[in-house]
Amino acid sequence: MTSHVTEPDGRGPGGVRVRRAVARDAKRLTRLVRTSSAYDGPYAPMIAGYRIGPDYIETHPVFVAAAPDGRVLGFYALILSPPELDLLFVADDAQGLGVGRLLMAHMKREARAARLESVRIVSHPPAEGFYLGVGAKRVGTVRARPPAVMWDRPDLEIPTREG
Repeated sequence: MTSHVTEPDGRGPGGVRVRRAVARDAKRLTRLVRTSSAYDGPYAPMIAGYRIGPDYIETHPVFVAAAPDGRVLGFYALILSPPELDLLFVADDAQGLGVGRLLMAHMKREARAARLESVRIVSHPPAEGFYLGVGAKRVGTVRARPPAVMWDRPDLEIPTREG
C-alpha cells in the first residue's frame, strides 16, 4: 500500500469509501464496537451493553468506511462542541489496511470544514500509538473514574490543518 490515504477519486485503499452514516447503520456500528478485540480482557466492561442508536447518528457527524461491497469496515463520530473524536473503530479484519488512517484524514477535513483548529481525543490506552502516528500530541491524562472507567486514558489533541 502506498503512503497516500486517498486516491484522486476520493477512495481509500482497496476502493474503500467514506460516507455519512444513516440511522439504519446503528446496529452494524454497535456490532462493530461490541466485537472489537481491542476491548478484550480488562477493557471488556467498557463496551458491555454499549449501543449506538439512530438518534446518536442523526445528532452527530458519524461517518462510515465502507468496502465496495457495502461492508462496514470502520467508523468515527465527531463531537463539534467542544471538539472531540468521540468514537473511532475499525473492524478487526480490516486493521492494518489503512482504514483508520483514511477515517482520521476524513475527520480532519470535516473538522476543518467546521472551522475547528484541533480535536481532542481521549484515547483507549492501546490505541495511543495509532493516534500519535497520525499526528496527535499527548496533552495530558484523563484519570480513571471507577466504576465506569477503571484505567487512566491518554488525553490527546490533533490539529486539523494539512501537513
